[in-house]
Order: sequence, then C-alpha cells, then structure tokens
Amino acid sequence: MTYSELSEQIVQKQSYLCVGLDTDPRKIPKYLLTEPDPVFTFNKAIIDATAEFAVAYKPNIAFYEAQGPRGWESLQKTLDYIPDACFSIADAKRGDIGNTSDLYARTFFDAEAAGLSFDSITVAPYMGHDSVMPFLAYDGKWVILLALTSNVGSADFQRQSIGEQELFEKVIETAQTWAGPDRLMFVVGATQADELSRIREIAPDNFLLVPGVGAQGGSLEDVSRRGLTAAGGLLVNASRSILYASDGTDFADKARHEAKILQREMAQYLADYQKK
Repeated sequence: MTYSELSEQIVQKQSYLCVGLDTDPRKIPKYLLTEPDPVFTFNKAIIDATAEFAVAYKPNIAFYEAQGPRGWESLQKTLDYIPDACFSIADAKRGDIGNTSDLYARTFFDAEAAGLSFDSITVAPYMGHDSVMPFLAYDGKWVILLALTSNVGSADFQRQSIGEQELFEKVIETAQTWAGPDRLMFVVGATQADELSRIREIAPDNFLLVPGVGAQGGSLEDVSRRGLTAAGGLLVNASRSILYASDGTDFADKARHEAKILQREMAQYLADYQKK
C-alpha cells in the first residue's frame, strides 16, 4: 500500500484506527474453542465487525508463534482475510545482523517463501542500519521502527541523552536517511503523547504507529492534537479494548461498538485539523 492510498483510506473512513489482533486463546469466548481454528474464527468475526471503521490491522506475532504450527496457520488465514484496502502490520519487532534480517524480511514479505505478504513490519533499530535495510529491499513494503515506546523500561535507553538529543530522537533523525516517509513509520506510545510535538519537528511527514490507547491509558485526544498531519499521519492502535469488549456470544457486536466509538472521535479530530 502506498502513502497516498493509506491517506485516502483515512479520509474515506474518517478514521486512523488500527485494530491489534493480539488474540489469546485463553481470553476468547469459550464456546469458540470447539471450532477447528478458534483463533481464526475469532479474528474473522472481529475483522467483519470492525472493517467499516479500521484502516489497518496489526497481528502481534508473539500470540501466533506461541501456538506453534497451528498459530502460523491461523496467522496466514487471518492475513489472507484482512481486506485489501486495509493496511496490514506484522508486529514482529525483528532486527538482527543483515543475513538474518533478510530471512525475517522474506518470512513476512515474500508470499512464495512462507505464505505471508504483510504491508509492513515493526523493527527494532538497536543494531543499526544494516539490520534494517533488508526489510527496505522489498518494493512497496514499509518498516515501522521502534522509537519511543509506552512501557516503563523505555526510559532505560530511549530517553538517554546523546549530546543535545535523547536516543529516540537520534533514532528518528538517523533513520530518515535510510528511507523516505513513503516507506518508513515510527512507533510512538500513546502514553508518550507529550513528546509528539518534538517528534513532529523531526519527522513532520512520517506516519506514526501509536499503541497504548484504551486499556493502556493513552489519550486519543492528546495523540491526535499533537500528531495529526495533512495526510493523516497516524495509525492509532487499539487491541484489548476492542477484542475483549465481551467474552460472550455478542463479542463481535461489542467489538464493533468500541471501534465505532473510536472512529467517531477520530472523525472529529480530523475535522478539527482541517479547520486549522
């Protein structure tokens, strides 16, 4: 998916909602466990219920790897079911020496290799440019680089000073020499909204993937006021608040309701931005 296509989806749906498919078999409604593939059955219902309001879907790969071969099968079926108009994110947080990163990129981007062809993948930047470039070798695929995350331990390294900058700022600044905003996004946690103005000074045009709204306590309003751009510029992820809005037979209806609430709020912030 191109930069303009993603932006067009945001305008069309009046939404920058990304639904995180962090599907845990221990948390889905019990009656689904009798299905041949409970995880895919659950994901399919969630996608059907939220596709009107979401512009992206983000399976967290750990939830599928933890189930072994069955999990990879569920992942492939889920990816195949995500509508073509929606941006797909492999939340894998990979990053290793070049030849290993090349294999990770092949896993998630080359359908002929492992059956998967995501639009993008999350990547850890700690090992530098040669660990990231193999992912950028695939035309039309995106790298979403971890920059400033929501977890408590993010301060251990990401907030450390390097001269007049903090490390996360150096990551964002340096990475932009590797690819343009049409191929490169950054992860910025919703609980770090106070830093979004600084981030927008460094990366005014890049999309930002923002997890942490909802169950993790991040403010959609704060993120939107500081992070929106003319192209949209944000993919705000919600996982648990949508997936597990109910543990009963109405789980899909409740998920739709939660997604619709977020979309309506996003539509208002988009309208407010256009008035500036």
